[in-house]
Amino acid sequence: MNKYKKKLEIKKKSTIKDIAAALGLTPSAVSKALSDHPRISDKTKEAVRQMVVTLDYQPNTLSSALRKGRSNLVGVIIPRINSNFFSSVVENMEEVLNANGYNIVMTQSNELYAKECKSIDSLLGIQVDGIIASMANETICLDHYEKIKSKGVQLVLFDRGEDELQVDYVGIDDYKSSYLIIEHLSKQNCKKIAHIAGFNHIRIYKDRALGYRDALEKYGLPLYEEMIIESNLRVEDGRRIMKELLALPVRPDAVYAAGDYAALGALQVLKEENIKVPEEIALIGFSDEPFTSLSSPSITTINQHSAQIGKLAAESFLERIKNPNSNKNLKKIILEPELIIRDSSNKKTHKKN
Repeated sequence: MNKYKKKLEIKKKSTIKDIAAALGLTPSAVSKALSDHPRISDKTKEAVRQMVVTLDYQPNTLSSALRKGRSNLVGVIIPRINSNFFSSVVENMEEVLNANGYNIVMTQSNELYAKECKSIDSLLGIQVDGIIASMANETICLDHYEKIKSKGVQLVLFDRGEDELQVDYVGIDDYKSSYLIIEHLSKQNCKKIAHIAGFNHIRIYKDRALGYRDALEKYGLPLYEEMIIESNLRVEDGRRIMKELLALPVRPDAVYAAGDYAALGALQVLKEENIKVPEEIALIGFSDEPFTSLSSPSITTINQHSAQIGKLAAESFLERIKNPNSNKNLKKIILEPELIIRDSSNKKTHKKN
């Protein structure tokens, strides 16, 4: 029993009071010694430093920061961690924030509204200095984001954001992305282009769908309403919708998926059905996930500039922290999309071969 008690004592977290008691000092004197206060002698400071090592004292940096009115923590909310786009955004975001003395606390919503709400409550609970987020597919009501603003916590959105929130935003031109895609498919002589869409209540997917519709009209291509199907854009959604498209009386000769995972699912079905890609049906995705260049055939896609988005979102937060009351000058950074043409849509290359 005594041995057990000793183990508990050893594992007990040391405090400033423990150091003070061991040295016969006041907790205030120890605290000043740790912060290198000029009124504390070098001898006392050295004694405190040695006792810190002996007692394995770990300062509570969060409590110290909160006493100064800042936690130096930034909450980051992403829809899913298994996306190279989001992981790249976070990696580059963290690099900028770390260099400026901030650490991130990352959560993922798994595309669920309820989980996103809980994440925001948790991040506000630990008093983060700001939240940088990309919205979940399920999110329609924005009250939980308004809560962030009402508490004076800085909010920056990236990729998925809504204009009505009136906060800084970083993303690409989703409308123009669809134009680039339809223009390319038109040059490949595609006439019946289907769209595996995201949910229309999310602005970026609404913009992609609108760009798709407008580009079809511009290039004199027919619009088939039955060929526009909304989904979560997962692999299984791509598989299911591709089967639905193949069952239509008039099959598409090209498919534009608003996400690479849906494009991968569609490609799987096309290969299982022995349909030649791109000769019979061309295929284009969105986001430039690593697997798009490794699949057979490689998948044409849109480069969303994830690294740049991460850095710019972090820089927007840092600017807001320096100028918290400059909400009149909201910053909306829209990057130019890049179409990466690969084998899945390049019919002309296949004809030459």
